[in-house]
Amino acid sequence: MKDNKTLKIAVTGLMAALAYIAFTFLQIKIPTPGGTTSFHLGNTFCVLAALLLGGVPGGIAGAVGMGIGDLLDPTYVVVAPKTFILKFGIGVITGLVAHRVFKIQKLKGKQLVIGVVASTFAGLLFNVIAEPLFSYFYTSVLLGAPSQAALALASWNAVTTITNAVIAIVISSALYLALAPTFKKSGLLEKLHTVKKD
Repeated sequence: MKDNKTLKIAVTGLMAALAYIAFTFLQIKIPTPGGTTSFHLGNTFCVLAALLLGGVPGGIAGAVGMGIGDLLDPTYVVVAPKTFILKFGIGVITGLVAHRVFKIQKLKGKQLVIGVVASTFAGLLFNVIAEPLFSYFYTSVLLGAPSQAALALASWNAVTTITNAVIAIVISSALYLALAPTFKKSGLLEKLHTVKKD
């Protein structure tokens, strides 16, 4: 049990590092009057972590990885708290749907594909709705930006968030479906799920 916990922490750390790398180095920044938004691949590893480990570890991996990415980038440093909250939400919702609703670790074939895609869709749908709304509130109320500038940023956030979501659904689902059979055969998938249910 202790070894499983150590393994889960190690994989969570690995996913946080991958989220950081994908967010920081695989992104295209878009300046707007209210701030900067971007196309990036960071959400892919937040969702993949939630599929492999469960909602809370997945949310932590995404929040820590992309939160650090924000803190180390002068462009995004002021929005790091927003990133932490939203990425944690993506992971928790993806993991909840994957492991509590579909129980993907028990599925095979077409049912597994449906469960994985639906779970990633649920987590990223949360982000598609929450990101622009939270962005407007955060920029206008907490950062004191004029409402027109905050609205411009929220509008661009909607565009980039939808694009990021579609890409993350495709890549994270494909990665999980490719990795799951090997992980299951080696017993790794079971070890990642036996520490604690979230």
